[in-house]
Order: sequence, then structure tokens, then C-alpha cells
Amino acid sequence: MNILFCGDENAEDGVLISTLSLLKNSGAKELHLYILTMEAHSDKRKYHPFSEHAADFIRSLLVKANPKNTLELIDCTDLFIKQPPTANMNTRFTPYAMLRLFADELPQIPDRILYLDDDIVIRGDITAFYKQNIKGIELVGVLDYWGRFFFHNVKTKRVFDYLNSGVLLLNMTKIKQTGLFAKVRDMMQTKKMFLPDQSAINKLAVAKRVFPRYYNEQYKLQKNTKIQHFTTSFRFLPYFHTQTVKPWDVERVHSVLHLHEYDDILTEYLKIRDNLKKNCSCLVVFEFTNLYILYDTV
Repeated sequence: MNILFCGDENAEDGVLISTLSLLKNSGAKELHLYILTMEAHSDKRKYHPFSEHAADFIRSLLVKANPKNTLELIDCTDLFIKQPPTANMNTRFTPYAMLRLFADELPQIPDRILYLDDDIVIRGDITAFYKQNIKGIELVGVLDYWGRFFFHNVKTKRVFDYLNSGVLLLNMTKIKQTGLFAKVRDMMQTKKMFLPDQSAINKLAVAKRVFPRYYNEQYKLQKNTKIQHFTTSFRFLPYFHTQTVKPWDVERVHSVLHLHEYDDILTEYLKIRDNLKKNCSCLVVFEFTNLYILYDTV
């Protein structure tokens, strides 16, 4: 199973948790992870890439589970500089979300790959989703929980067609044929949009398939959920407000969401962080959740 992640140093905890959940629940005999990162700056922020040290550690977990598992960290800085999302650089979106849109420019990326946001936890066997027939299809996803009510492609005249881009099964062969990602990159350079990469993908995709909600549950854990996505969502009680709880914020997963479904995975995640702290000395910076842990490589 080929898995694509994208992000800077702030994605390291999420990718670690997602990897632990993949190892437990994916149903795959082999996992091949690809992490796209870069050095980037905007007028408001300076970003730092996903670190080699974090990638090496996650790779070690994969190989321990199966020597055939792999992880490749790919620097996309040059590609991003060549074609930045100029019109959307200073929006609330992070430019790292755009990195997946360069997958068609990277020969390392296989023809079939599952893109996951870093706030994803795998809960069940996703083999059926991953192995479905995608001949003639650019991408497969799940409707955006809130966006489905507000955004529609007027050309197709479908009422519910607005996909959430946090879980996407990508047919790279078809995407290269249609030029989908190249068109999205062009649009993001010239047109400022709300949730720009997601909006552009939905507007420009000509061959997409909608799959059931349980492959990207964005609101509340259901009995049949196979992938849970910890997105920002709206809550109406006791008053209208937005709510954001990420899986690496374990205390709030318990206290706010009252969710204990992933305690085994999150306990292992916390144990890994605690062990890194206890074994620290003074040689190499190891970054998880912006905790700079001095890790002895000798």
C-alpha cells in the first residue's frame, strides 16, 4: 500500500500517529510511505521542513514491523519555488497543503497512491478502498461534511459532489493524462480561494468518484468508521462555536471529544515521546510537536 503525506516539522507528530494506526489497521502486507516537504516562507511565517531525524525514526518503526516497508522523504522546495500558489500564500491555508499537487512531477511517486492529511487515524481495514478499480478515475474521496451543503460544480450539475481533500486515492496515470494537478497549480497562482487546494481540485477534476463517509469521518466517530479525520468542525451546543482537536493533543481527545477509541495507539505515541525525552543528550535535534529533543546518535 502506497501512502502519501505532506508537511513541515509541525506534521511530524501527526504522521507518527497515522503510521502507528496504519501498522495496526491498514490490512496491508507492505507499506510504502512518501513524505513531501520543503523549506518555505511567506510574508507572515517561516516554515521548516519535515526533519530527516523524524523520518528516520518513523522508518525504523515501519521496518521493525516488516523489513519490506519503506519510507522516502522528498524535498519539493525547487518545485514550489518554480510555481508557488502566489494568490493564496497569505491565506489561512498552509502552503504545505499544495505539495501533493506536485506528485505528478515526481518520478518516485507510484501510479496508485493514497493521500492522507496528518490529522488522520486509521481505524479499520482500508484494503477495499485502496484496491478498488480506478481505471478512468482521477481520484476517489468522501464528501466534505460541511462543504457538501455549500459548494457544487455547476458544470456537472450534481448536488453533492464536493470532496474533502484529506483522504484521496490518486490515480497518477490518469491525473497526468488530464493534467489535473498542473491545472490546479495554475489556478492557485492566479485566483484567491477559500480552502484553495481543495476548492481547485473539486472544480477542475473531471473524473472523480465519491465513496461512503466511513472512509473519511470528519464529524464524529461512527460504528463503521474506518478512517477518522480530526478536522475543525462546527458545534451548536451549548452555543455555536468551532472545535479543533488533533489526535496528538491526547488530553483534549479525552476531555473534549470524550474519545478513548485510540488509546492504545496514543499511549504508544506518548511512550515514544517520553522515551525520547528520557534518553536525550546533546548531539542531534529531534523535533516532534516543536519539542526540540537532543537525541544521542552515538
